Amino acid sequence: MRHFSAIQLAEYLKHQQPLLLDVREPWEFAICKLDDSQLVPMRQVPEYSQALNPHQEIVVICHHGIRSKAICQYLEQQFGFDRLINLEGGVDAWAKQVDPTMAVY
Repeated sequence: MRHFSAIQLAEYLKHQQPLLLDVREPWEFAICKLDDSQLVPMRQVPEYSQALNPHQEIVVICHHGIRSKAICQYLEQQFGFDRLINLEGGVDAWAKQVDPTMAVY
């Protein structure tokens, strides 16, 4: 697993198109989200993981980066995912460092 800051991810997304997997709850996702991100709440990841390619680049996103890190570890250990990126600081850091117009909670 790699760890990207919000600023690193913003730069990276200018040139790459990984899957943006948001593991927050629907009510959180309704408040704010990264463009083109896909919502799969943390509790649904085990069943949803079968639909994912373990070799696809995936950025895992949550509120502060704690749940996303846990999901990255889970996907690596349980299913051999090898191209995971954890957004450190989550959408909160994204709002503060990249997009100040984004709602925070």
